[in-house]
Amino acid sequence: MEQTKKNDTSAFIIVTVLFFLWGFITVLVDSLIPRLKDVFELSNFQAVLVQLAFFGAYFVFSVPAGWLLSKIGYQKGIVLGLAVMALGCVLFSPAASERMFGIFILGYFTLAAGITILQVAANPYVAVLGAEDGASSRLNLSQAFNSLGTTIAPIIGASFLLSDTIMSSDAIAGLSENAQQEYYNAEAAAVSSPFLMLALCIGVLALLFIFIKLPKILEKSPEGGYAKLFSNKLALMGVAGIFLYVGAEVAIGSFLVLYFLDMNLAAILMENDFMNSIATNMLNTELSEVDPKAIVGSFVFLYWGGAMLGRFVGAYLTRVIKPGKVLAIFAGLAVSMIVISMSSSGLLAMWSILAVGLFNSIMFPTIFTLTLDGLGDLKPQASGLLCMAIVGGAIIPPIYGALADGIGYKSAFILVIACYSYILYFGYKKQKEIVIG
Repeated sequence: MEQTKKNDTSAFIIVTVLFFLWGFITVLVDSLIPRLKDVFELSNFQAVLVQLAFFGAYFVFSVPAGWLLSKIGYQKGIVLGLAVMALGCVLFSPAASERMFGIFILGYFTLAAGITILQVAANPYVAVLGAEDGASSRLNLSQAFNSLGTTIAPIIGASFLLSDTIMSSDAIAGLSENAQQEYYNAEAAAVSSPFLMLALCIGVLALLFIFIKLPKILEKSPEGGYAKLFSNKLALMGVAGIFLYVGAEVAIGSFLVLYFLDMNLAAILMENDFMNSIATNMLNTELSEVDPKAIVGSFVFLYWGGAMLGRFVGAYLTRVIKPGKVLAIFAGLAVSMIVISMSSSGLLAMWSILAVGLFNSIMFPTIFTLTLDGLGDLKPQASGLLCMAIVGGAIIPPIYGALADGIGYKSAFILVIACYSYILYFGYKKQKEIVIG
């Protein structure tokens, strides 16, 4: 028993490294996108294709990955996901050196496919790696390290990918042939080097997962897996919960700057001595010399940073309190913060909407583990459906944007309130199911 517990702990630490890795790489690529927008001189339509490639991979590969995992197991699935991620990183090199946007999209889609397979494998593996009543706590802790990766990546991206100036086509045309070639080589190296290094690191990690011995948890491939899942009402409710959660989180995060500008928060922040000092220190310049978007945007990191902090706290809370209850409470608090922001203005409206990030923190891992609870060897297929539901991040934000255009940012928050209300109901239903059981 003691040896089994030790093996589970070692496996948990090793797999948690993967959560950090895909969080880091996902946001590092986000840092690459502004550079490539300049390199390729993208239209707005082409820029949309970048996000479509990312979320599209979740939609396309999640269910097949769940089916594949039920056949080959979690460990081989992790190796496959890492190998596909490494291939995606390698493809960024020819995309940069040949300045071909199509190859970049292919590389990004491939990288996202690898991350999808990894998520479908790693999330349920952590969930079942130990006692079932600790599943939410373990996944919250692993997801906290995922958030740590997303917090560090922008700093690395700014240093290595966004630190120099991109020349326009007209400027390049004015250079001599030798100067043009030197510029192209330097540009390719600036993009290729970090991602080739990442590809090498991921490849080494894949080899490590081939040779290490992880506890075997999946016993067999169940018959009629997806058919059974589609007849499980609570499992489908969990899939809907992930769809709505990711959509609501991304919708708020995507429109925070515009929401703050709509409330004229930049002027309010400049007039408040304390807030002025904070923003000045973050931007390292006088606010009078800064675009209003940068002033309000400097506080947006608190929304995402709150998710990281909350997951570390949530790892403890979901260990000592029933996860369904914690989920329902956090969803209710998120609704309360949104209502306060809708009905107020100025700094109160800003701080209350930023606080939603803190309450978002435990939602993804807790919905995930509550959905997997009691599904046995159907977990890989359920994980595939849950990861496919991440496509909500590509669907709900545009709906929110359309509502904001028609009725304003504050009134449009009715959409995300509906999303969080559903999550509250799901947490209540799961808690009730556990109590009755």
